[in-house]
Amino acid sequence: MMKHISRRRMLRLGTIGFAGSVVAAACGETQVVEKIVTQQVEVEKIVEKEVPVEKVVTREVVVEKVVEKMVEAPPGEKQTLVFSDLNWTSAQIQNRIAQYIVEKGYGYPTDVVFGTTLPLFQGLRRGDSHITMEIWLPNQDEAWAEAQTAGEVVSIGESLGKDWQSAFVIPAYLQEEYPDLDSVEDLKDEQYKALFQTTESGDKARLVSCVIGWACEEVNAAQIEAYGLTDHVHIVNPGDGAAANADLYGAYERREPWLGYQWGTNDPSLVLDLVRLKEPEYTDECWFTTKACAYEDATILIAVHPDVLTGAPDVVDMLRAWGLNIQVYSAIAQWQRENEDASTNDAALWWLKSNPGIWTGWVTADAATAIQSALDANETPDGWPVE
Repeated sequence: MMKHISRRRMLRLGTIGFAGSVVAAACGETQVVEKIVTQQVEVEKIVEKEVPVEKVVTREVVVEKVVEKMVEAPPGEKQTLVFSDLNWTSAQIQNRIAQYIVEKGYGYPTDVVFGTTLPLFQGLRRGDSHITMEIWLPNQDEAWAEAQTAGEVVSIGESLGKDWQSAFVIPAYLQEEYPDLDSVEDLKDEQYKALFQTTESGDKARLVSCVIGWACEEVNAAQIEAYGLTDHVHIVNPGDGAAANADLYGAYERREPWLGYQWGTNDPSLVLDLVRLKEPEYTDECWFTTKACAYEDATILIAVHPDVLTGAPDVVDMLRAWGLNIQVYSAIAQWQRENEDASTNDAALWWLKSNPGIWTGWVTADAATAIQSALDANETPDGWPVE
């Protein structure tokens, strides 16, 4: 596994702190600068509705308009923006691209804090980090709604787009060999269960689930119990996303049976032929009770700590225009597959150099010129971790 060592990981946490009026010191005088900000903040509420039989939980989105008075603050040293470096490839690639743009185009120092979903989300809520490029809903529904209600996080757009995920994925070649293996219920059948048995799993099917600390770890465990598969499935939690991917790649190359969790923007899903076993369709009623149903297609959000809205409004504008969707990202995944020794940093640099027609649409003209100059000089951001 690649090491992720941030050059300034814990030194600059919480260094950005702007809200309402800004107090700036210049030439020994204290200046109070008021700011006008007009923005839309999405607040997601959990609304309980009673039906004749049982409780159904639905979600409604309320859009609020927040208006504050603002005037341009005098120029000064820009604060470090800390990115949540989630431990899977697409999130890290997006971080590296965003860091390059933020440092070279807008002049803000950047840093990263490496970790898993749940701890990093709590860090974002506290302001220990400032930008998270991938918030996955419904995986983080409850924590996200709580944080929004408390005013601790703000969504400023979508990242990658809608994406599928499932804990019950198999290689297509396996279903071609066993065409009747097409449902989660088939994992109770001794014939099919035996396909996935290993020394480690005993008489149960081995299922490679999520990394401990990812929100999907708890969801997958709940689904397995709700489907009545506890006596039929042995859960394996890999050490990290790279280990999970290597497990699938190895089985695929050997044409062996494999069962486990995948999602649409994960590298193997973009380059391998995979099949999802059938599950009951998603409903809010199911999801907020037993979870005996499929995942809803995920909404992937870009979230920031509220301080960033006033501390780095130009960066917020850039992230609102962010357009790295699944189709765009798939080219990165394919390039990485063909360049196995390349690091995440290498992949981000390759993409930026190869796709100015895409990223220039997210930035100002001045920022685009500065970024292109940095790329031409083969510069790298100071905040990129050493890999």
